[in-house]
Amino acid sequence: MQLCSNIFANGLRLVHAQISSPVSYCGFTLNVGTRDELSGQSGMAHFVEHLLFKGTTKRKAFHILNRMDNVGGELNAFTTKEETVIYSVFMDEHMVRAMDLLVDVVFNSIVPDNEFDKEREVILDEIRSYQDNPSEQIFDDFENIIFKDHQLGCPILGSEESLQSFSPFDCRSFIKMHYTPDKMVFFYLGKTSFDTVCRTLDRLISGIDFSGLSSNLLERKAPVTYVPAKIKKEMETYQSHVIIGGPSYGLFDDKRRAFYLLNNYLGGPCMNSLLNISLREKKGLVYTVESSVSSFTDTGAFAIYFGTDPKNMEQCISLVNKELKMLRTKKISGSKLHIIQQQLIGQICISSDNHENLALGIGKSYLHVGHYESLEEICKKIEKITSEDLFDIANEVYDENKLSSLIFV
Repeated sequence: MQLCSNIFANGLRLVHAQISSPVSYCGFTLNVGTRDELSGQSGMAHFVEHLLFKGTTKRKAFHILNRMDNVGGELNAFTTKEETVIYSVFMDEHMVRAMDLLVDVVFNSIVPDNEFDKEREVILDEIRSYQDNPSEQIFDDFENIIFKDHQLGCPILGSEESLQSFSPFDCRSFIKMHYTPDKMVFFYLGKTSFDTVCRTLDRLISGIDFSGLSSNLLERKAPVTYVPAKIKKEMETYQSHVIIGGPSYGLFDDKRRAFYLLNNYLGGPCMNSLLNISLREKKGLVYTVESSVSSFTDTGAFAIYFGTDPKNMEQCISLVNKELKMLRTKKISGSKLHIIQQQLIGQICISSDNHENLALGIGKSYLHVGHYESLEEICKKIEKITSEDLFDIANEVYDENKLSSLIFV
């Protein structure tokens, strides 16, 4: 797969990959997320993402809603701790329609007063729904332990109190500060040629006045302190929910890829992960047990999660600690290393075969590192990881003195 790129005069970057599929994907990946919110703005990045679809200088909410739906396409968006993504999926013949709509909602949003309160209620309901699900709520609470007193520890949705304090003016000001073309990438994965996409995007943005936007994006600061904590919260739940974890590696750390491999072996999505075999297959103590990794531009975190009957909680914790200790004290054999390398390579290749995942991955990669690694490059790097690499990382990251835990009982 060949990638082509261009930088427009206003700083907007375009990355394009051509495929033969009749379905295309394009959108904006913006370098703004939860960690860019100032004090009192918790949830602002996510709220603004919602408000983009509520009216522009050219369209009302109804017209935005129907523009892609009427031709069987999709218009989606999501917010993370570091990015906001607005994108569309469509039949390639509707390329101009999709690009025109995306440019409109990203650069011409007006945050209509009459839509503001309605959308705030929608997000308040989203927050309450999230709080009703302890298996999701516990991850937000745990990140607040790992990144205490830092924006990365704040929930993406914000709080009811913070949302109630926002005004339409606050949201417009947030857009002016962060939605600048030099802080975003436009990605395109589809049948249309690079030259056609480039000319179309140039035409669509040429008439937009960017002079009123600020490009003074605040410099991000990495968390500087981490104090391990073990916290137990009383909750009205049938199960006990448990997370054990700690800090890990950022996107630019050379150890990141080896840690992904180790984490996948420990508690990845496969049924033969160490934790799934230990807690579920052998003991029947859990339905779900997983280990996940979050990598940000300057730091990271990992979290081992399971839910179980309260009477089995301590046994499960003991089994998790046993697997972590094993990784710290016994090197993985050469034959086992080859197996887990091939397992991760297969998962990455299958995930990349999903064109939507591929398009979103290209956008994020170009935003943060300015290029996109091919599958061949990724596979070669995974195959170069040694048992010694994994052993050293296990002793660094899975150090029992560095682990935190959060329990909902």
